[in-house]
Order: sequence, then structure tokens, then C-alpha cells
Amino acid sequence: MSTASSHDDEDTFKILIATDIHLGYLEKDPVRGNDTFVTFKEILEHAQKNEVDFILLGGDLFHDNKPSRKTIHSCLELLRKYCMGDRPVQFEILSDQAVNFHYSKFPWVNYQDENLNISIPVFSIHGNHDDPTGADALCALDILSCAGLLNHFGRSASVEKIDISPILLRKGRTKIALYGLGAIPDERLYRMFVNKQVTMLRPKEDEDGWFNLFVIHQNRSKHGATNYIPEQFLDDFINLVVWGHEHECKIAPFQNEQQRFYVSQPGSSVVTSLSPGEAVKKHIGLLHVKGKKMKMQKIALETVRTFQIEDIVLADHPDLFNPDNPNVTQAIQAFCMEKVEMMLDNAERERLGNPRQPERPLIRLRVDYAGGFEPFSVHRFSQKYIHRVANPKDIIHFFRRREQKEKNDIDLNFGKLVSRPAEGITLRVEDLVKQYFQTAEKKVQLSLLTERGMGEAVQEFVDKEEKDAIEELVKFQLEKTQKFLKEHRTDAEEEKIDEEVRKFRESRKKNTEEEDKEVREAMTRARAHRSEDAVLVAASSDEDSMDMDMMGTGDPSEGLSATLSRGRSRARGRARGARGQNSTARGSSRRGRGSTSQESTSSSRTYKPVSVPAKNMSIIDAFKSQKPNASLRSSQSYSEDIVDIDSDPEDTSFVPSSKVNQRLPTTSSLSKRGSQSQTSRGVDFESDEDDPFMSPATSRRTK
Repeated sequence: MSTASSHDDEDTFKILIATDIHLGYLEKDPVRGNDTFVTFKEILEHAQKNEVDFILLGGDLFHDNKPSRKTIHSCLELLRKYCMGDRPVQFEILSDQAVNFHYSKFPWVNYQDENLNISIPVFSIHGNHDDPTGADALCALDILSCAGLLNHFGRSASVEKIDISPILLRKGRTKIALYGLGAIPDERLYRMFVNKQVTMLRPKEDEDGWFNLFVIHQNRSKHGATNYIPEQFLDDFINLVVWGHEHECKIAPFQNEQQRFYVSQPGSSVVTSLSPGEAVKKHIGLLHVKGKKMKMQKIALETVRTFQIEDIVLADHPDLFNPDNPNVTQAIQAFCMEKVEMMLDNAERERLGNPRQPERPLIRLRVDYAGGFEPFSVHRFSQKYIHRVANPKDIIHFFRRREQKEKNDIDLNFGKLVSRPAEGITLRVEDLVKQYFQTAEKKVQLSLLTERGMGEAVQEFVDKEEKDAIEELVKFQLEKTQKFLKEHRTDAEEEKIDEEVRKFRESRKKNTEEEDKEVREAMTRARAHRSEDAVLVAASSDEDSMDMDMMGTGDPSEGLSATLSRGRSRARGRARGARGQNSTARGSSRRGRGSTSQESTSSSRTYKPVSVPAKNMSIIDAFKSQKPNASLRSSQSYSEDIVDIDSDPEDTSFVPSSKVNQRLPTTSSLSKRGSQSQTSRGVDFESDEDDPFMSPATSRRTK
């Protein structure tokens, strides 16, 4: 038996899991000031007693972003006392530690430092309370990491794209891929998941032989439309998710039905809010991992201050309280005193007998006084329990629940009340768009787009902040319609063109799948523009510096006029069209007074005029561009984007094939490399490679 148990120990990871310790919470409170430090000491004692391989923390080790000297000193003291020693560490790290700890000045795990003697390594991500801030993006965990007492991981290097590289651990024949993601604002991370900008890298060798453990610190419960992270966003190859930030203890692993992984929510180790979720018994977990199998052992914390919470509704006791009775307030106060005494008795019975457990409990009595009742003085009431309760000022909380209509007999569900407005907005935006165009005047009715397609584009613009969604949808539909007219060789008469466009629009309205595909294609192009615009801004800054150098060699008066023109352009904003017009003026001034604007536009430093209307064109102008007269008037501006319907079909094309071949390889090659790397990581991402509908404007932005 001893031989078998020794073999099990050689292949079994023992990991102590805890989250949301909140060191320093209410440290100035004379009664509750040491609660967090006492419980943290108990957690480390459990780690030492069970001889764990390492401790895994899920964020919010500190309550404040800038903890006090007392808090940092107490934390350092406890970590040094319980995590340093002669006991050897039984596992090894196989991954590149320079990648795992790239933010640290000492990019390697602390137990491998020859100057330190670590017996229990601590791995931790940061939470929303102790997240990195300031110019150097430092947090309190970085102080512990620099001191060699903690290994801080899970920091993202970019706010635009997140690549989560795991720490690869091996003990005997068991291998763990430890993923971590520190706290990020929920709305931003939600948007990044939707846009497929979060990638979890996987080891290339023996991909299915790893136990994948992911630590995250975000909202798990839905607080708003995008103010949480759905479990469905996470990859399905994960085996166990340790979810921090939520304080209610649900440490028993619960399987997600869709993704098939398990989620463990350890909860906090200290009561930081007087809410029902905090009243659940506090636990930490001892996780055993052998091969691909796991077992979570719950360990109750005995030094946590007991907490009792109860709700009473005065209107539910008409036999005891009558609002018309002049002495009803005294009766309510006596009833509340009786309730508090019962809660104190329950708290005393729940004490576990640990001498370090605080004596005074936390008591919370929430009183709903709706129905014509009046609250009594909470301050006077609290004076009676000042030596018996740890929170005498917060014992009683009066609130008035909103009265429901008579036809609605269902109890209030605050979760639904929070989620309904968000869902209503999503539907209302689309319905408003449809209603607007159905009731609008004939001259502003949609003649090319469908109400559904425009509603989808507006929804993308509102919910996902896709600023180019509407514009890209309009441009995409213009190209499709032009292609349709070209293939059908429509005569260049306004009535026939309008009739063909109307038929084409009706056919698209009936084919909803094709319309959804078009909307997705337009949204893909809009997302691609976001990254391309960043490249364009960088290139424009280089051109601006070149212009300033060239202006210095000309006539001083001409240089002054160009500078003033440049200043006016900046005051209007750095639009691409504005730069193109000003550059033309500067080109003519450099060539002398006799040169014309046409000569200046033929130079090598000329901005293409198509960028002016393409970016600032309204939807109605886009519709007008289908007409022969409008296309003739704007042939100079749309010479590369819109087909001249009156011209010979054999001589007309959207963009010369040579230009497309010259411009697209850069984007396609980058997309191909990205897709290959994503495939090797086990995650499928959408790619814009070989996009048959990529517009000329997109290819020019890529260049």
C-alpha cells in the first residue's frame, strides 16, 4: 500500500486553490481590521499541512490597488514564513518562462532562483482590485514577484489582441497546462471575445495529453448586456476553469453543458459586502490532478467571521403591524430586536470553536417597509448592540420594494430586471430602423438596401461599436448591385435601372440566408478596417514629416501659406480626404505659380480623390450614384470605385487586376500565417483571406 501511494504521489499534483482574499480590507476598523490576515494565515497553514505542490490564487489578493505598508508587511511576513523552506519542489516547468513571466524583471519561476529557498511556490493572477496601473503598469503583485515570494502571471501585453500562453508543468506522468488571464474591464474583454481577438495557445507536442487549467477573474453572473463573460466564450478543450471575482462560494466543480468543461468558483475568504452571497460558508479547495482526472476536496475556513442575514417584509404581517396605528413604529422596532437576538443565537451555534475565529458576528436585517410604514432610527437601534456585533452601524437596512401592478402576481426577479433593458434595446434598435423606413417619406425610402440589412448594421454599430458597419454595408450592396446590373446588361435608362434595382432588392429580401451572409461579410470588412486604419495613421505621420522637410526648401512666403493651410486642415481633423486636397495645394505651390492643379495631381505624391467621397458619402448620395447623370457628374471622384453604366462592359472593371495582385499579397500572406498559427493552437478564427468582395478602398488602405 505504501508503494502504491508513493507512486500516486509521484504522478499527482496537489494544488491549493483560493481567490479574493482581499488583504487590507477594513484594516483601520478596530474590530474587523485583522480578519483578512488571520484567514490568509489559515490558508497558508492548510497548504503547508497538506504539502501541496503549489498555491494557485485567482486574483484580488489585495483589496486596494495601493495597499498600505501594514498590509504589504503582513503579506510578506506570512509568505516568507509558510512558503520558504527546505522541502524540495517535485514538479518542473517545460514552457518558456521568459514568455510566461515577460513583465517580471526576473523572468523565471521563484523556486528555480539559486538565491531563494522556496518550498511552496505561489502562482497568482491579478484581480480588479489589485490590477496594474500607472505609467509603468505596476501592481502590488509585482512587488511580491520582485521579492521572489510570488509568481505573477496572466498579464496581457496588448489591449487589442490577447494571446494566452500557458505555463507547462510536469510531475511524473501528469502534465498541466496552466492558463491565466488577469482582470480586464468586462465590456472590453466581451468585445474582444466577440471579435475573436482572444487566443489560447496550445502545446504542439501531445496536444491531448495535457490537463488544461484556466484561471480567470471576471464577472460570471450577468450584470448587463456585455458586463460579464459568458462561459460559452471559453475554449472547449479546457478541463477546469477556476473563476475568481465572484464572492459566493461554489467551489464544487460544475460542468458546463455546452462546452463540457468544469467550473469551480471558490469565492472570497472574507465578507466584503453584506449580501446573501457572502453568507454562504467560505471554503478553499485542494485540487488533485493525475493524468486527465481530477478531484476537488473542499476545506472549510474556520477563522472567517460568522455572518447572518435575513429579510422581513412588514406588509406580510398585517396581524402584527397596522400602518394606521400610532404605535406601529415601536412595534416594528421590538420585532426587529427579537429577530436580531435570534440571529445572534444562530451565529453563536455556527461558531466552529477555533480560538482564532472572531467572536462578534456580522448581522444584517433587511426590512421592507413598503405599504405605508415609516422607518425608525437606525442609530439608536445600533447602540444596543455596539459590544455584541461587529457591524453595529449596518445591522438594519430599510428599503422599499417597488409595488407591482395588480395583474402581475410574480415576485420581482432583480436578475431579470437587469437583463430586460439590454435585450429590449437590442430588439428596439432593429425595430426602430424598420419602422422608420416604412413610415418615412418616399424620397428617403430605401431603394437599394433592405430594412433588415440596415437594422443588422445599426445593431452592430450600437452593440459592438463597429464604426464602419453601416458604411461597409452600403458599399458592399453598391458593389453587388453594380455587378448585377453589369451581368444583366441593363440599358442606361433611369427607369430601367430603377426597375432592375427594385427587382434585385426584392429577391434579396426573400433570400434571408444570402442577406445574412452579406451582412456578415460587411462586418468582417469593417473589423478589418480597424487594424488597417492604425497602419494608415502611422504612414500619414511619416508623410507629414516629409512634407515639412520639403516645405523648408521653398520660398519662405510659400512655405508660410502651406503651413497655414496645413494648420486649417488639422483644425478640421485628420481626414484622409482633407490631407489629399491640401497636398495638392502644396504640390502646386512648390512647382510655381504657372503650374495647375491637374499637373500637381499627376505627380508621384498625390492622394487618390476616391478617398474623399468614399469616407464621407451619405447613404442617399450612394443611391444617387446609380443614376447615369449622377455617375457622369462624379466620374472623376468615383473613377475607381463605381462603374460607369454607359461605358462599354468590356472596358469597364472595378479595379485593374494588376493593382489587385500588387496590393493583396501582403494582407493575404498575413492572414494565412495567422490562420495557420490559430489552427495549430486548436482555435478556429475567421479570416479575410481571398475575400472576393474586398473593395478597392480596402486594398488601398492595406497598402
